[in-house]
Amino acid sequence: MTGHPERGQTTLLVIGFAAILLVLVAVVVDASQAVLMRRTLASLADGAALSAAQSLAEEALYTSGAGEALPLDPSAARAAVADYLRRSPAADIAGLRVADVSVDPTRVTVVLAAPAELPLVNVVTASADGTTVTARATATSPLR
Repeated sequence: MTGHPERGQTTLLVIGFAAILLVLVAVVVDASQAVLMRRTLASLADGAALSAAQSLAEEALYTSGAGEALPLDPSAARAAVADYLRRSPAADIAGLRVADVSVDPTRVTVVLAAPAELPLVNVVTASADGTTVTARATATSPLR
């Protein structure tokens, strides 16, 4: 036996490193996709909350005054969120939904959710629904 017992070990090492590199690339692609989806949703939620924060409750304003912030009309605020998302070109995200619109007397909070297409996570977890990404934005109607 005069052969080299370590012959072929380098090939296995290279194959192993290549597999690790492919997994890392897939994880980075998935993470980037999730971050970009969250950033898009955050931008949409900001715009929707700002639009809703302009929904003045005129009756409350005239009967009890403004105070430090203008009072908001909850139904008009929800309608403003829906209208903003309908008009926004960025709102054509598949599966986009309004998870919550909460209206305090002077503050609107909008929560949007959408599924993110994450190739590696969806394959590994066999999840048909994908991973849901959410974003929250709050806007007030200050009186200055």
